[in-house]
Parts: sequence; structure tokens; C-alpha cells
Amino acid sequence: MKKAVTLIDIAKACDTSNVTVSKALAGKSGVSDALREKIKQVADEMGYVGVKSTQNRRGNTIGVLIPSKFINPNGSFYWALYNALVTRLKKENMYCIMENLDQEDEDRLMLPHCIEDKQVSALISLGQLSKNYAKLLNDNVKDLVLLDYYVPSLDLDAVVTNGYSGGYKLASYLIKMGHKKIGYIGNKFATTSIFDRYMGYVKAMIEHGYEVNEKWRIDDRDKRDFITMTFPEDDMPTAFVCNCDEAAYRAIRQLRGMGYNVPEDISIVGYDNYLISEVSDPTITTINVDADYMADLAVMTLMDRMEEPDGKPRIITIEGDLVIKDSVKRI
Repeated sequence: MKKAVTLIDIAKACDTSNVTVSKALAGKSGVSDALREKIKQVADEMGYVGVKSTQNRRGNTIGVLIPSKFINPNGSFYWALYNALVTRLKKENMYCIMENLDQEDEDRLMLPHCIEDKQVSALISLGQLSKNYAKLLNDNVKDLVLLDYYVPSLDLDAVVTNGYSGGYKLASYLIKMGHKKIGYIGNKFATTSIFDRYMGYVKAMIEHGYEVNEKWRIDDRDKRDFITMTFPEDDMPTAFVCNCDEAAYRAIRQLRGMGYNVPEDISIVGYDNYLISEVSDPTITTINVDADYMADLAVMTLMDRMEEPDGKPRIITIEGDLVIKDSVKRI
């Protein structure tokens, strides 16, 4: 049986993004006339058939599962991602149901209600889940996409940022600003994204011949929530790479309570470029993550999976850009 042509196949052939291909084939704005015609021609030549047209997708309900520990009542990066998903799914005439997953239910391997009650036709899992729980979802959901994490031992579709590159960029910027004693804030075993960002930080430090001191790696969370950080009583680093803006914001507040000023005494950088990095005092130098683009890719990946159930799973990685603000001092 001939392998079905997907939007990603067309995107590769046209040297463009699958989001652009989707817009072109759907007749939406944001694509030049020349590129639109090229995409349509390539799609025809490749024999592309949209198995689920917009009309056929109408009424499909997609679940979005978010661990409760990632939901902050004052807002979080995951709220931004969820809102972007709702907007993108609406454009495809699909509904969206969000369900929070408590840690107890994850530990006990309890299926989400939206799956148990067959309320959704596919699922986007937003935020790190354990390998066992991700496997449970994969065994019970026909079409599944992981967003902002991946599970190395499972062949599942996923959309993630390049945390390794981001961690490297942040540490390299601090080094460029004269810092040599640089720590890392984040429980490196909590999520794949935190671990990847940590490894990028480690690469930059080793590359420049600087010490990676385990005493300067500070846990910011346990299995359930953020925790009070335990900083060294002496021999403090001059800067910290934080795994996310929320951790950076909390570190700034805690360090201030200990008598340290940021950036005068200690420099801090974060990750995500979420709202909290702007309301922080000082504003936080960070890596910008395009939530809208991540949501677009997640929905497109899910649609491809729905069109080609037996296709090879893909992990799609997007780059983030360094955004310089006020939380770093040159020394």
C-alpha cells in the first residue's frame, strides 16, 4: 500500500514549514501568491489527499491534558500555550476540552475523564508526564501528540523547543558578560526540557574551561510543586542559568530576601520569555519561545497523525532566541 502524503512531506519538498503549507492549501492569508501556487502544484504532483477536510473535521473534539502542577492561578507559560492551541484548533473547526491531571491520578495511572468517557477523538499532552503515564495514554488514545516534552523510550509525536541550544545560549551570554562561576537552577530530573537546558549549560561551561560545580546546581521543584531553594552558604556563583522564567523570578525574590541584589550581586537568566519575565524587577534576560508557533506545529502534527495513523512518529524541535533585558551585569 502506497504511503499517504502528509503536509510535512509537502513542506520538505517546497523547503517551507508545514504551517505555511496548511495555510496555502486552505486558502488562508499569510502566504505569497507565488509560494501558494508552488505548494498546490507540488501537492497535486505528490498525490496529496486531505483525508479529513475542514468540513469533515467539524465537530471533532481534541483533548488537552495538563498536569495540575504546571498550572499557576496567576498565569503560566502553559496557559499561553493552551490559549494558542484553542485558537489554532478553532481555525480548523475543531473543539477543545482541557483537563487537569492531579499528581495522585498520574501516580495511580488513572486515565483522564475525557479519555475514559470517550469525549475526545485525539489528545495533546501539554507538560511532562512520567514514562508510564505517557505509555498509558499511547495505549488508550489513537492520535496523541506530546507538547513541550518528549519520552526518549517511546516512539511518540512531540513538539519541543531546543532546550539544549537554549541552555547553551544563556550560559554563553553570561560567559560573554565576564562570568566564570555560573550555577544552574532546576531539578534536572524533573522534565526532559529542564535536563536538556542543563546539558546545554554544561556544554558551554566545559567548552570555555569553567567548572561545573554540583554545589551550584539548585533544585527549584519536587515532584509536585516549586520549593524553597537551598543556596550555598558561601562561595556563591556570580550568575545562575534558570530552567524557566518562573524559577528565575522566584530565585530573584529569594536571593533578595538573603541580602543579594540582582544583577548587582548575582546575575540571573531565565527561559520562555513569558509575562513574568517582564513584570519582574529587574526584567529577566531569557530565551523567547513562540507559543503560537509551537501550537501551530502541535495541531499540524496531530492532523498529520490523524491522516496517517501508521506514519513514523516525529519529534519536531524549534529554536528560541536570546532576549536581553536587565537581570545580567557585566563583570
